[in-house]
Amino acid sequence: MDLPQKPSRRTLLKGAAALAATPVTGFPAVHAAEPVTLRYLGTAVNQSGDIARKVKEDLGITIEYIPVVTDEVTKRAVTQPNSFDLIDTEYFSLKKILPSGNLQGMDAKRIKLADKISSVFTKGEVAGKKIGDQGTAPRKVFYLEGQDSKKFAGEQTQWISLIPTVYNADTLGIRPDLIKVPVTSWKELLNPAFKGKASILNIPSIGIMDAAMVVEATGDYTYGDKGNMTKPEIDRTIKVLIEAKRAGQFRAFWQDFNESVNLMASGETVIQSMWSPAVTKVRAQGVPCTYQPLKEGYRAWASGFGIPKTLSGKKLDAAYDFINWFLSGWAGAYLNRQGYYSAVLETAQANMQPYEWAFWMEGKPAEKDILGPDGTLIEKAGATRDGGSFDARMGAVACWNAVMDENTYMVRKWNEFIAA
Repeated sequence: MDLPQKPSRRTLLKGAAALAATPVTGFPAVHAAEPVTLRYLGTAVNQSGDIARKVKEDLGITIEYIPVVTDEVTKRAVTQPNSFDLIDTEYFSLKKILPSGNLQGMDAKRIKLADKISSVFTKGEVAGKKIGDQGTAPRKVFYLEGQDSKKFAGEQTQWISLIPTVYNADTLGIRPDLIKVPVTSWKELLNPAFKGKASILNIPSIGIMDAAMVVEATGDYTYGDKGNMTKPEIDRTIKVLIEAKRAGQFRAFWQDFNESVNLMASGETVIQSMWSPAVTKVRAQGVPCTYQPLKEGYRAWASGFGIPKTLSGKKLDAAYDFINWFLSGWAGAYLNRQGYYSAVLETAQANMQPYEWAFWMEGKPAEKDILGPDGTLIEKAGATRDGGSFDARMGAVACWNAVMDENTYMVRKWNEFIAA
């Protein structure tokens, strides 16, 4: 998944404590009289101190972040539903979480901009055209049959599983200054020309999908669903990886954001699975790095807010208030400036400068220097975004992060590859 550097738990909790100590002024009387704290469980991707400060300022709600790794988010949702008030989790985790009965369907009537949420989620479309939905495409798991249902609905209903927070399309990162041949396909990851200079993401459920994109790009095999392989398909994919590893193709198998940055910035690798913010960080060091569009398309991912069934009363009201605030534009613009995509694009656009929107969302050359939310230089004037516009990037999605039915078997076989 496309994650920036993860702050430490201590840093985030200290930040939350500091926010909790901030005097409440100028907010609706109900919040000022009875301050509400929401315990926000998720990975660090959206757990921004800036977002917490802004919602405190606007609504008087205190956000207490509980940062954990992706698998731990799912585990807590299933085993400790009383330990959080709001969950921010990947859509693919719903197949594990929903059967527990610990999430309540969110009432679309209480989400003010429900009808403005990107059609990527509601219809599996971009600009009116269907996009790839292999794996756990959000549209498959977006609606529930009822508020307390453990089943996904095949059509639009009043009840939503997760309200989108952030999503993106992932591809390969390359060092264009060190690669002397055109890179237009996923199969280049195993090109012998890059022997000892390639790397793949060592998170099994994501790494094997990148590998499947490679296998399919060679023309040797076409999967029924790369996000839900059969055991023979898993065996076939792992066999290709083991052969490449034994031939010396891979320099490393990275799990950590900073590890991927260091591999590319140092030139130890010239082509690898990569996350968008990692490419940005390499460039910030003055090192050329391209997030390369490929003809077979992107592997996409998406996260969203869910509410535990145990939440009620003022805390439930506050959770809806926070989610509505999150969709209202400030947070969306904040995320878009990092290269992510937000749930309601028009409110984010209203909170961005026209030149920012043109660069990030329309694929146009930057009229001015492009800065991140913290003011750091991301791109100089004249640059264009790798892959182009929102419609071009999300319109070329081939598959989505997923949890396979044969996940246990897949992880075992993946570990055999890493150990080979």
